[in-house]
Amino acid sequence: MDSPKEMPCRPPARRFRCWDLFQHADWIVKFVMIGLLIASVAVWAIAIDKMLLYSRTRRAMDGFEQAFWSGQSLDELYRSLASRPTHSMAALFVAAMREWKRSVEGQPRSFAGLQMRIEKVMDVTIQREIARLERHLLVLATVGSAGPFIGLFGTVWGIMTSFRAIAGQQTTSLAVVAPGIAEALFATAIGLVAAIPATIFYNKFVSDVNKQAQRLEGFADEFAAILSRQIDERGRGSAWR
Repeated sequence: MDSPKEMPCRPPARRFRCWDLFQHADWIVKFVMIGLLIASVAVWAIAIDKMLLYSRTRRAMDGFEQAFWSGQSLDELYRSLASRPTHSMAALFVAAMREWKRSVEGQPRSFAGLQMRIEKVMDVTIQREIARLERHLLVLATVGSAGPFIGLFGTVWGIMTSFRAIAGQQTTSLAVVAPGIAEALFATAIGLVAAIPATIFYNKFVSDVNKQAQRLEGFADEFAAILSRQIDERGRGSAWR
């Protein structure tokens, strides 16, 4: 009785795990991967920080607007806010009221150009607040735009290294070609993992900053109109004297 033919044993297929792909990659590709991973961590850290910051800023704006339009005396509101650090609308209000008091309570009183000075102070405060909200957004924009290209550089370099290895072994077997190409493509994958969230977060945060900037500018216009009426009334009173 013939014995059954033994099937030739195939070598175990190589499993393309992430750590294996990184471990067997060229040192330049490793450097690219590490840089992209650090960039990805930075993107998520900035995103979490910005989400918390914008949430606090929205709540602070809502609370200030409620206090401002509640009928409370502006002098009382100014005294309660001037004694502590302020941001967003509160900082805008404090800056305008400080300039108002310097002119109105000074000796002699100076109403000439007061409206222009108050508007200038509020414009500077708005720009300062926008700069505070936009801080580190450039990092998201840079990772979102440059991340895929950096990953692509790692891929191109890895494929070049793989081709040199293929030429040295003088074989085009898939078992020889596939691992090197997989390691190279892994760099592009990491670049996309870093760039896609960065682009999404950047677009969202820019939209949030624009909305909050519009709220600041709207409040500045309303408060400037209130102070303008006060300036006109005090100016007429001084003229009658």
